[in-house]
Amino acid sequence: MTLSIRNQFPGTVTTVTAGEAMATVRIRLDGGQDLTAAITVESVTELGLAQGSSVRALVKSTEVSLATAPVQNVSIRNQLPGTVTAVATGAAMATVKIAVEGGVLTSAITADAATDLALVAGAPVVALIKSTEVSLATA
Repeated sequence: MTLSIRNQFPGTVTTVTAGEAMATVRIRLDGGQDLTAAITVESVTELGLAQGSSVRALVKSTEVSLATAPVQNVSIRNQLPGTVTAVATGAAMATVKIAVEGGVLTSAITADAATDLALVAGAPVVALIKSTEVSLATA
């Protein structure tokens, strides 16, 4: 299957914490970072997820926010440090490519935000991804 989702990272499930309807799934990405996904318990069952399961974490580029430093006291669980490799700015939106351990992450943000953050190649950034915006796939 081919998907339009640009951000696809392989990893291994380290923990699954199930609740009534939702579960949090902690993944160790092949690049070494930890990522948390919040998915339905039904999806955990259908995908057969357990500690040691191989998965691919999927995140739409529009769901990746950027900061110029780690953010404290925020509910967003996933903060991946990286370095900007390219910025393509249009009239309204900008696409920012970020080198992170184990791959390249793409963020689609407003052109104004890219300007305000002074994003240029070589700039350090932190990609912020809500756990509810991380989808999981198995082979």
